[in-house]
Amino acid sequence: MPAPLQITDADRLPPEAVAEVRALLAAALGTDGVRPVSEEGELRLQHGGPAGGRDVVARAADGTLLGYARLEADPAAPEAEAELVVAPPARRRGVGSALLAHLETLAGGRPLRVWAHGERPGSAELAARRGYGRARVLLQMRRPLTDVDPDPRPALPPGVTVRTFRPGADESAWLRVNARAFATHPEQGRWTTEDVALREAEPWFDPAGFFLAWQGDPDDGGRLLGSHWTKVHPAGDEGPDPVGEVYVLGIDPDAQGMRLGRALTDLGLAHLRRQGLDTVLLYVEEDNTPAVHLYERSGFVRHAVDVAWRRDSTPS
Repeated sequence: MPAPLQITDADRLPPEAVAEVRALLAAALGTDGVRPVSEEGELRLQHGGPAGGRDVVARAADGTLLGYARLEADPAAPEAEAELVVAPPARRRGVGSALLAHLETLAGGRPLRVWAHGERPGSAELAARRGYGRARVLLQMRRPLTDVDPDPRPALPPGVTVRTFRPGADESAWLRVNARAFATHPEQGRWTTEDVALREAEPWFDPAGFFLAWQGDPDDGGRLLGSHWTKVHPAGDEGPDPVGEVYVLGIDPDAQGMRLGRALTDLGLAHLRRQGLDTVLLYVEEDNTPAVHLYERSGFVRHAVDVAWRRDSTPS
């Protein structure tokens, strides 16, 4: 381990430290080929997050940034959750172990869940040494867009139309359906107006790639039935070339059986194809066997794995 290794944490990092961390994240992405911290983690690094969140940095004696971790520890939540990354030149030198020990202390004895993006051998070894077990696995699946119809005309139920998202007008309806569609999802179903606003302010946000299926007139009593929100990752974000994403695809439970999921999927993939993209990705829980099989039948294959490691209790 570097000696002495300085580890500090804060509610929010100052702008110059945020810039250092983002440079570290970019270096790790370039080395590993996978994003070392989730989109949500990066947004909270830049804009802050809920109560209990902490940014943790590890530095060498000369101030060089060696590692970063983000902890979510809502006082009302039964467990804490974190992500961590070590600068590529500083790996296998005890930095990850020191960061994880600090996170455990901050968790205050509660169970701690730590995400490892890409399931690299080092993260599995570190988790095993400290008594963590695999708790959740998230698959990234991909498929080519070269065979996608760029102008699909899906059949829709009578009275149903698909329109693109209108910022400032459609947020409340979308959040209601999102909460219903993902009622059992540990993160997605709890999105708030602020979560949407943060993404609307991101450079990648494009309402032309955000499709909403309405029954009736949205301005005159219409009901939102489902949506497909797409995203375009710029070159260097998910690989050397731009990549599309099925970002959020959700159908209101009351609208299940209307075949809206397939129609919205086709419209979203066609939009991404028209942007000149060759590949699309999505994320799905590994244990959601029906969804995994559905995506495999649709041409998606497994590309990467994110693993949440969990320990039932941490030292207080």
